[in-house]
Amino acid sequence: KAFLSMPRPIYMFVGRVAIEKNLDAFLSLDIPGTKNVVGDGPQLKELKAKFPETVFVGFLSGELLAQHLAAADVFVFPSLTDTFGIVLLDALASGIPVAAYPVTGPVDVITSDKVGKLDSNLKKAIADALQLDAQDCRNYALNYSWVNCTEQFFNNLVPAFEEIKEKES
Repeated sequence: KAFLSMPRPIYMFVGRVAIEKNLDAFLSLDIPGTKNVVGDGPQLKELKAKFPETVFVGFLSGELLAQHLAAADVFVFPSLTDTFGIVLLDALASGIPVAAYPVTGPVDVITSDKVGKLDSNLKKAIADALQLDAQDCRNYALNYSWVNCTEQFFNNLVPAFEEIKEKES
């Protein structure tokens, strides 16, 4: 957590800086601490001008991205339109709880209230997520390993394959 030396709590968004990510909903919130946006996109210039108190880090990858993400206190995902949001798993794997709206994407990933808070009031979701345990987040993300995902995929294929075999007989 010491990687970023700025007022805590640190709220992090990682992704494309574009209108469909609904960043205004997050950046316009009156909350203590520091808001960080990691990413680039067509709305970057506009949001930098509109929210000068926000730290706009720009595009990061690899170790530097991992360090920024792990230094956050809450990962904020304000999008209302994402279909899955793999970045939610990235945050959880870094031990960072998620705050998001209860919409498709977050409701599919955050199925335990021990790792994230989903609320139509994003400010409340953020405040509640601050209370969550980093180790619970990390343990939850481990369920999404390649081995587990492959096993789940295979287990879904077997019944479908058996049904096809029955119809052919």
